[in-house]
Amino acid sequence: MRLLVFGCGYLGERVATLWRGLGHEVAAITRSAERAAAWERRGWHTVVGNVTDPQTLAHLPEVDVCLHAIGFDRQAAPSKREVSVDGLRHVLEALRERCPRLLHISSSSVYGQDEGEWVDADSICQPHTESGQICLAAENLLEERADQFSLGAVVIRLSGIYGPQRLLTRIDQLRTGVPLGGRGDAWLNLIHVDDAAQAVVRIAQATSAHPVFNRYLLSDQQPVQRQQFYGTLAQLVGGPAPQFDAEIPTRTGNTGIGKRCCSLKVRNEFQLTLNFPTYETGLPDASHRS
Repeated sequence: MRLLVFGCGYLGERVATLWRGLGHEVAAITRSAERAAAWERRGWHTVVGNVTDPQTLAHLPEVDVCLHAIGFDRQAAPSKREVSVDGLRHVLEALRERCPRLLHISSSSVYGQDEGEWVDADSICQPHTESGQICLAAENLLEERADQFSLGAVVIRLSGIYGPQRLLTRIDQLRTGVPLGGRGDAWLNLIHVDDAAQAVVRIAQATSAHPVFNRYLLSDQQPVQRQQFYGTLAQLVGGPAPQFDAEIPTRTGNTGIGKRCCSLKVRNEFQLTLNFPTYETGLPDASHRS
């Protein structure tokens, strides 16, 4: 297959590497000429472009599948809505009649449930945070354009991605005994980055080119309370038991105990077997490789 990756970062680069290892042609979009040169040396075709500047997307290659996994760079000038919604609109226009299928990485932040409720791919989405509202707006735009363009589109809502190099800040914080913001009894929903990458590859292989729109939720098999997760991590890195301060805001801004994610639908439909089905197997791997 000919495959294109927008957002070749923590997740996207792993997907591109897996695809290339399977013998597929891989193209990647980046804002950095330096990264483009590095990827060219790995046998990828690269395009230097920016989703917020549609003129840079004028000469995209024709491909069979596109992975849209654009993250938000807080150090860049454009707002999250400009990147996630307007940027996706530019990508879809640029790929019109050039790509029959698109996989879009979204977030479990589209759910507004915050009292420990279970949610799945079909649960009501009424996000309270700006980030969740923007993610849902992007999903709805994709659904609208998929119908207009006869595009096969799949939304993959990921819970919190963790893995190697994603825990360094927390490890330092735990080792020094600095309190963590938020409630210790709040729920965490997680997916190891390697499992997320394998799932994207499997879904890309299994979904057809027919103009169908689907949404899935991908999380591991065991939601965990923050005090348990960070307590385990503290033990792994030789730190003291974690302390929590609910007065310190978290990155998500949630003040409740959160939701619990169930991803049986995607795991059953695509016969996914997670290498790290719980934090108990994933945390030792992530901390060891960090």
